[in-house]
Amino acid sequence: MMSNDPQLTLRASTVQFEAVPDRPDLNLKAIRRLATMAAEDGTQLVVFPEMCLIGYWHLRRQTTQRLKELAEPDDGASIRVVSGLSRELGVGIGVGYLEAGRDGRLYNSYTVCLPDGSQHTHRKIHAFEHEAIESGSRFTVFGTPWGVKIGILICWDNNLVENARATALLGATVLLAPHQTGGTNSPSPRGMKPIPATLWENRAADPDAIQAAIRGPHGREWLMRWLPARAHDNGIFILFSNGVGHDDNEIRTGNAMIIDPYGSIIAETWVADEAIVTADLDLGLIPLSTGRRWIRGRRPELYAILNQKQGNEFDVRAARFSADPVKIQ
Repeated sequence: MMSNDPQLTLRASTVQFEAVPDRPDLNLKAIRRLATMAAEDGTQLVVFPEMCLIGYWHLRRQTTQRLKELAEPDDGASIRVVSGLSRELGVGIGVGYLEAGRDGRLYNSYTVCLPDGSQHTHRKIHAFEHEAIESGSRFTVFGTPWGVKIGILICWDNNLVENARATALLGATVLLAPHQTGGTNSPSPRGMKPIPATLWENRAADPDAIQAAIRGPHGREWLMRWLPARAHDNGIFILFSNGVGHDDNEIRTGNAMIIDPYGSIIAETWVADEAIVTADLDLGLIPLSTGRRWIRGRRPELYAILNQKQGNEFDVRAARFSADPVKIQ
């Protein structure tokens, strides 16, 4: 069901860029520049990648003390800058960073600052980057000034189907999915594999080679195996944001995209560079979308098994890095 009612349309942007490790000052300059460009294009919401304030994959090699030095609270200096930028531009802005929790723990977190001054923070439920980074323990769904409920799942949070379904059941119609992915070294024989750094470094001279890698099985093709299904099966829009280029010893593939409630990609980029992808989200598509109609046919009384441990569970880091085959009962 299409709608031309402006109250049922949200103009949103998702960004890919290469964060400078350990330099929130430089990354905040990039965020300001890119958010301003998106705002000038009429966007209402801008989504930046996971850990975009300080970089990502190099964190696994840092000492706990160094991580504590890099971490900031959700009301710290960097988030105050983002919040001020949100109010200045009149747009919502989401950024990822290493959070110094008030409980003394470290979290891979993502905060959305809204132009009314409110903030909403999600802690990655499946954090595996470092033994000192804890996993969050709740889903994050919140209202916005535009009358749209938004949810957040960070990177691997999106890989577990239960998380997307729970977020939809909590009322989200738009899911923010900030990532640092593509070109990872999966132990699965048909999973992602690293992209040669030479392709990225030679991208100006040979743009076709790096674009083929970005679009191939270690980038976009891998996303297509599962990401559109999260949108379709739950009747939600997904704003996929990602790093691009060097991320320590891996090459991120970008692939910033916006997916509608039918699992169709309505906007994306294959460029091997920073980019902004923008689309008008027709929220009138959601009520009769396939996923929303299917959800009403759920039989929760049959799903107790989803809450039962099977005896083969690992902690998040062990599950992420284990190369052992999974025993099938």
